[in-house]
Amino acid sequence: MSGKVWEVGGFLAGAILIAFGAVAIYMGIDGRATVRDSLKQEGIVFGTASDPAVAEHASQWAGEQVLTGDQARAFALIMREHALESSGGLTYAEMGRYTSAQNPDDPKGTNDLAAAKKDTKGLPVANSSRDVWVTATALSTALNMSYMAEQLALFGIVVGVALLLTGIGLVILAFAVFHRRPAETEAQVKGTTVTPVTG
Repeated sequence: MSGKVWEVGGFLAGAILIAFGAVAIYMGIDGRATVRDSLKQEGIVFGTASDPAVAEHASQWAGEQVLTGDQARAFALIMREHALESSGGLTYAEMGRYTSAQNPDDPKGTNDLAAAKKDTKGLPVANSSRDVWVTATALSTALNMSYMAEQLALFGIVVGVALLLTGIGLVILAFAVFHRRPAETEAQVKGTTVTPVTG
């Protein structure tokens, strides 16, 4: 295979990598901006540092609006702490579906219909602590997804830069190794010819 084919192949491969790199960088930047715009629209604000959960997970952002993936993850941890406080330390699986008739203030509740508190229609009353946990879990999951999406966007940017640099390097390598100007080629050919020895 001639050097010209290798040269063109090197240029083409380099150009493709450069194009992929540029697209990956654009998509990463766009994805990161989308995450932050979505968080900003929600208007979520951290509580004060007097809240133990805020002091533990986001003391540096106390009183500020949630705008980044890292802040969203911190707020999700705060929500989990608050949900555990309201449930007496019980998780979703540890609480019953219904409010206990014998002890209505117990967040553990019951799964026994006979032991459940009934409303005016005779239907079992849902365990409000369990409902709070479900809501908190749904919201914290969305916030954690924002964190993950921002990290994936950052990864896309890093990969894009790597592809871009690899493509540029491949083009330079193809140019340096396979590209020969006519004058250089002619000089090389002349250098191989036998010159007569003069006495």
